[in-house]
Amino acid sequence: MTQNQAVDPALGEQALPARRAGFVHGHFPRHKGRVIAVSALIGFLLTVVWSAEFVDHVIGDSVANTILGHDAKATPITGVLAGTLFAFVSGLAGTFTACNIAAFGAVAPLLGDNAGRGERVRRALPPLGWLSAGMLAVSVVYGALVGLVGTGMPQFATTRVPGTIPGFLVQSMVVYGLIGLFMLWLGLAAAGVARDPLGPLTRRWPNAPMVVMGVLIGLFLVGRPYPLFRQMFRDAAESGNPLYGAAAFSLQSIGNIIVLAVLFLALTYFLGARMQRWLSAEPTRTAKITAVSLVSAGVFLVLYWDVRLLQFLDLISWYPVAPWT
Repeated sequence: MTQNQAVDPALGEQALPARRAGFVHGHFPRHKGRVIAVSALIGFLLTVVWSAEFVDHVIGDSVANTILGHDAKATPITGVLAGTLFAFVSGLAGTFTACNIAAFGAVAPLLGDNAGRGERVRRALPPLGWLSAGMLAVSVVYGALVGLVGTGMPQFATTRVPGTIPGFLVQSMVVYGLIGLFMLWLGLAAAGVARDPLGPLTRRWPNAPMVVMGVLIGLFLVGRPYPLFRQMFRDAAESGNPLYGAAAFSLQSIGNIIVLAVLFLALTYFLGARMQRWLSAEPTRTAKITAVSLVSAGVFLVLYWDVRLLQFLDLISWYPVAPWT
């Protein structure tokens, strides 16, 4: 065993090198159960206090209306140029969702090292590029599919029947539930209590975890019921043009992460060295940050979209929610 490797008693095997790329870093928290329990509690509490009305309408609609100069919901999308602009702006307006914040929180340990500020930013660009590649791959394929057959997909429907779950929300429940379970698995692996599902892939392609995280962000589009997104979805579906659908969905995804990407680079520039010194002082801190981000996000997605959503639809009445939600 080399000095850069450690044995993790919980897994009964040799841990991966401490500087390994990906979400499993080779050092695991001492109190794994406590880290997981606290992370799960954070995810649950987020479902209790999270207000889609505030995030989607107060923030999202206000941003879109301000940039476009008119009521984004009330104004029909006319033409390809208007549609592509609307796609980007609607993505920008939906930046600060719990899903996006958690995804970027999971890659916080990539903030940098003790190199100069410009060098830290330069080193942060490739991971963002791989993340974008995974995201855009999903956006292009799904957007083209919407352009071909979108009018027959669940997300196109608008009819709601009391006592039932609309088709587009069934799609949301399935997609976000699966994403949440996968994020939870990644978080448990980062904490050292589960096998790393990306382990073999990461050993062969070190950039694979960033591509996978990009794919997960891209898949948010497949389940998103955000009104402005559905407006864009219906426009792309009615166009019958797969190229327009691919372009619109790609721009929506770019708009969705561009603010967080800029914030990520700014943190890398100003705080990267300090953050890296803090992480290096206690090797398990990286695992804790990654595990907390992913487990919290996974629990949030599963509980919010597969349980609390039933409360919103008046199908259950026992799930606790804050008064302002």
